[in-house]
Amino acid sequence: MKLVSVVVPCYNEQEVLPMFYDEITKVTTQMSADFPELTFEYLFINDGSKDNTLAILRSLADRDKRVRYISFSRNFGKESGMYAGLKNARGDYVVVMDADLQHPPAFLPQMYSYVRNGEYDCATTRRVSRKGESKVRSWFARLFYKIMNKISQTEIVDGAQDFRFMTRQMVDAILEMSEYNRFSKGIFSWVGFSVRYIEYENVERPAGSSSWSFWGLFKYSLEGIMAFSTAPLAISSLLGIVSCIIAFILMIITVIKTIVFGEDVAGYPTTICVIFLLSGLQLFCTGILGNYLAKTYLETKHRPIYIASETEEIYRKRKQESSGSAISDNKDKK
Repeated sequence: MKLVSVVVPCYNEQEVLPMFYDEITKVTTQMSADFPELTFEYLFINDGSKDNTLAILRSLADRDKRVRYISFSRNFGKESGMYAGLKNARGDYVVVMDADLQHPPAFLPQMYSYVRNGEYDCATTRRVSRKGESKVRSWFARLFYKIMNKISQTEIVDGAQDFRFMTRQMVDAILEMSEYNRFSKGIFSWVGFSVRYIEYENVERPAGSSSWSFWGLFKYSLEGIMAFSTAPLAISSLLGIVSCIIAFILMIITVIKTIVFGEDVAGYPTTICVIFLLSGLQLFCTGILGNYLAKTYLETKHRPIYIASETEEIYRKRKQESSGSAISDNKDKK
């Protein structure tokens, strides 16, 4: 028998979570019939949700013994959620997917067919359209992939998703990269292995709203650039060289205009412009260096990537203890 662990990071997904559970159980039940060697577990990661997500997960765990969950002590972010899921997954195969149904469970049989024969270590999806997104957001997304692939040695396919069906070997390789500042799209590409891409049209959420804002995605893109490229550090050296060349050329022009043509050198305006230009360049380069230094500082702290406050095992144990305590109290009253 082969166990498939379905890892699902969740953050404020109370509206869509019951729909996701119905859909994933329907698909996996059919897969168990088509592929008798497969069994499934569903590992939900509650990333500090502020709605009823945890209550729904508790209810699902009571109904279905295949349901497992890890509830964080606070919101650590989706990257931490995926890491926790991969680390705690018990399966021979591991699936990572979102709970918002934008990663259609219907693709799972096709993904497994690519992985089961050993030809591929991972089957994943790639969006060929961004239907439902604003044009500005889509333009910036495509720009990010272009920049990333030019300045980094790690190629990230445009439109590639976190929705992946992976072998245990690939999951173990990913877990060896236990860095604090994580960018999974880059990590998935960096570890290599044979990957099969399945192209599909973008699917919109059936309920609820995304927790990703434009600013959040922008910061996430910067995380990816700094995690898999040192090109921004080279910008500092390049700007310094260009500034020196421009300053040298202006100095020669000023000397020629003064000596040959007898023109007066503009004092105050020229000085102020130069000061502002060079100060801006210095602060910009210092900011780039500071961001890399901050990432290094966070890595050296060796803080945990996530902290779990509850799991389905802890919940069931507490429930049994409370039931036993209630029975004991009733006996004492009698």
